[in-house]
Amino acid sequence: MEQSVQSNDNSYLDIMVQSLTKKLAVLDAIEKVNMQQKEILEDDMSSPDAFDKTVDQKSEYIDQLDQLDSGFDKLFDRVKELLETDRESYRDKIIQMQELIRQITDRSVDLQKQEARNKELMTNRFAQVKHRAKSVRANSKATTEYYKTMMKSGLIDPQFMDNKK
Repeated sequence: MEQSVQSNDNSYLDIMVQSLTKKLAVLDAIEKVNMQQKEILEDDMSSPDAFDKTVDQKSEYIDQLDQLDSGFDKLFDRVKELLETDRESYRDKIIQMQELIRQITDRSVDLQKQEARNKELMTNRFAQVKHRAKSVRANSKATTEYYKTMMKSGLIDPQFMDNKK
């Protein structure tokens, strides 16, 4: 009976390690999307649709992270007491999970820095677009006013004057 319980616990721990490994892979994918967003935001010729596509991709990855976190938490709740009482039996798995968690934490910090950088790029990009829109409106208004003025000026068509008597 004791062997069966320990086998189940090892299976839970293996699944937890897999979950952490998958989470690290998803964080890598988010990092790639962040780099794409950076390139899009730095390219004046890029379209808003390209940026929207990356936002959708990132949203899917975040949903995956939420699912992985939820599953990990449920498994941890099942084995938490056992890990606290018999740490030495599961020492290798615990060390492996600690290392993965350390990597995940480091990657999360890097992602937060990338997000902050991209937010600043986006703010600058929106300011540029707003400035361009104001410039276009001002130019359009000036052109319209010019044409209105020219139409109202009542210019007289050129005429010849006969100075002979």
